[in-house]
Amino acid sequence: MTLPTDEMPLSLHSAAQVRDLDARLIAAGTPGFELMQRAAHAAWRALRRRWPEAGCISVLAGRGNNAGDGYLVAALAQRAGWQVRVFAVGAADALAGDAALARDEALAVGVAVQPWTECAPLEGVVVDALLGTGLSGSVREPCAQAIRLLNASGQPVLAIDIPSGLCADSGRVLGVAVRADLTVTFIGLKLGLFTADAPDQVGELVFDDLQADPDLLATAPSQAVRLALGNLPRLAPRPRTAHKGQFGHLLVVGGDLGFGGAALLAAESALRSGAGLVSLATRMEHIAASLARRPEVMCAGVASANQLLALTEKADVLVVGPGLGQGAWGRALLSAAAGCTVPQVWDADALNLLAVGLAQPPSAGVMTPHPGEAARLLGISTAEVQADRPKAALALAQRFNLCVVLKGAGSLVAAPNGRLALCDHGHPAMAGAGLGDVLAGLLGALLAQGMDSFDAACLAVWLHASAGKTLGALGRGIAASDLIPTIRQLLEEISPCLK
Repeated sequence: MTLPTDEMPLSLHSAAQVRDLDARLIAAGTPGFELMQRAAHAAWRALRRRWPEAGCISVLAGRGNNAGDGYLVAALAQRAGWQVRVFAVGAADALAGDAALARDEALAVGVAVQPWTECAPLEGVVVDALLGTGLSGSVREPCAQAIRLLNASGQPVLAIDIPSGLCADSGRVLGVAVRADLTVTFIGLKLGLFTADAPDQVGELVFDDLQADPDLLATAPSQAVRLALGNLPRLAPRPRTAHKGQFGHLLVVGGDLGFGGAALLAAESALRSGAGLVSLATRMEHIAASLARRPEVMCAGVASANQLLALTEKADVLVVGPGLGQGAWGRALLSAAAGCTVPQVWDADALNLLAVGLAQPPSAGVMTPHPGEAARLLGISTAEVQADRPKAALALAQRFNLCVVLKGAGSLVAAPNGRLALCDHGHPAMAGAGLGDVLAGLLGALLAQGMDSFDAACLAVWLHASAGKTLGALGRGIAASDLIPTIRQLLEEISPCLK
């Protein structure tokens, strides 16, 4: 299997952090207009690579520095002999500073600039230079109208720095946002380019550091890190004298009547991900199916909390929640599991029962909510979670003093101490039942093999998403169990069992 290559930076910044970095570059001796010129050249190079035969661009220019980038792209296209037209969304003569210099340069080389109207003919590649990263509230008119008509036009779109209307910090659409085919971003990667609504708005992402001082970039504060081959935690190789007792005894708790498959998926995922021993505590009715499918899993039928406690005494890690249900059986088992002091992974109905106060959280481990579960745990709406996913993930981690995996597009891993990581892999074909159970089992197996909670969560999320991306390339119809052998192969490639 070919491991994914990734040449973009690993640090993710807030919009304010990137603005501060821009100011530091200027203070260090690079004029602001020169940075704007470099940004325009980077955008123009990316545009020509993507659409070399276009020969025509329409630029939507707002009233800030993002507009300045657009005017300079227009000037470059004019000099190259392309057909160019700039539509000023807002008064072009209201521009100031470097943006005004950029407008004047475009006019000097003959670029046609005209006011935006709803009848403006958008032709060729449309360059979005409307709003940039400074937007915080909803997009206002006339920019909102321009964005709606651009999205309806069917023309290819290049967004400069960030699609207009997309929040650079949270990735949410602020009322309306440009749907770009290509986004060229500069200096530092913004967290909002990778999570929440961003995957549907950004298109292909190209990064250019604008020839900034590498030492200055390396010391800039960041909000999160992107998970990539360059910074993934690794499992240590195993000694040749290794035995099963060295790699943890993992117990999966779940599988109420009608949901036995969820618990079995978690157990099989844990087994295939390297846990030394795997047990499954489930309904008596599921034992036969478990033995037939995966006899290596030690399956026990439990009907009460006391029966579960006898099994937990032998376990090093618990995975609680897959198929657990919210009935009396599930509540009793969760209450018993919560009192155990070993690291635990809580998923699915374990989180739903926690949210309504029917259980206490474990003392150590990881919780893996999707946005709906996160909303219930925080007492807010799912829309509020999605409006600021980083904030929600960190709030959960601090409230429950656990590592948190907030699942979804741009999955986030948050620690109680404020550490935040993001995974930008995955595939829409992963939208199906059971994939969360596979992730929970994988996470438990990494904990059982000695990783700490944050490292285990980061590696598990990356492996799970990368396996989904690999299988998603084949199309729809991924079954959750399809991921397990691909995860195993990826894990071996990045953390070989033997040196």
